[in-house]
Amino acid sequence: QVQLVESGGGLVQAGGSLRLSCAASGRTFSTWVVGWFRQAPGKQREFVSALSMRTGNTYYTDAVKGRFTISRDNAENTVYLQMNSLKPEDTAVYYCAASMGPKQSIVVTKPVEYDYWGQGTQVTVSS
Repeated sequence: QVQLVESGGGLVQAGGSLRLSCAASGRTFSTWVVGWFRQAPGKQREFVSALSMRTGNTYYTDAVKGRFTISRDNAENTVYLQMNSLKPEDTAVYYCAASMGPKQSIVVTKPVEYDYWGQGTQVTVSS
């Protein structure tokens, strides 16, 4: 069992920054990939970013490249999403998710690849 808790959401003006945190607990030793997804009202959940816990490789959707950065802390129990130059279209509930391994390969953009999900944190960007 793995538990994920997101935090750091809030209200910010366009051009501002927020840092989201995803704290993991439980049996985290076999975590393969941690991803961030977001869902705006009336829209489908979309991939934002992911990090391979095994290799350190990072992945981003085109909409956030150059603005968002995914990282992890020294203890490797928390994954962060630093969000800069925020735009109103970034407004959504943001979820972190964990894909458990070992796995030969994973399509990091697909929600079905992830086994555990956090409760979500609201990010609102005003214009």
